[in-house]
Amino acid sequence: MMLMESVAWAQGMGGSGSGSGTILSLVPFILIFVIFYFMLILPQQKKQKQQKAMMESLKKGDKVITSSGIWGTVTNLGKDTVTLQISDNTKIKMQREFIARVRSDEDDKDA
Repeated sequence: MMLMESVAWAQGMGGSGSGSGTILSLVPFILIFVIFYFMLILPQQKKQKQQKAMMESLKKGDKVITSSGIWGTVTNLGKDTVTLQISDNTKIKMQREFIARVRSDEDDKDA
């Protein structure tokens, strides 16, 4: 019994070494956060900025693809909505945020 008490007392008397041990134990967590920031958070922020810039630059006549895969041409722009012509006599109205991208010339060749 006496041996256990002395071991516990010795562990509790950490002294000046325990402060540096605490800092060293935080280093892996800090490294994990930095890795997550550069691999997940930063690219997501960049993608959001690009999407916002694309939304602001939309204009009538742009050929776009929606997030659901519908191909159409912008015929009217509202504050929060876009009207797309998807065939000769068919127009649909949808929210701006569902425009995934503006079609390029290469996309038109594939169609």
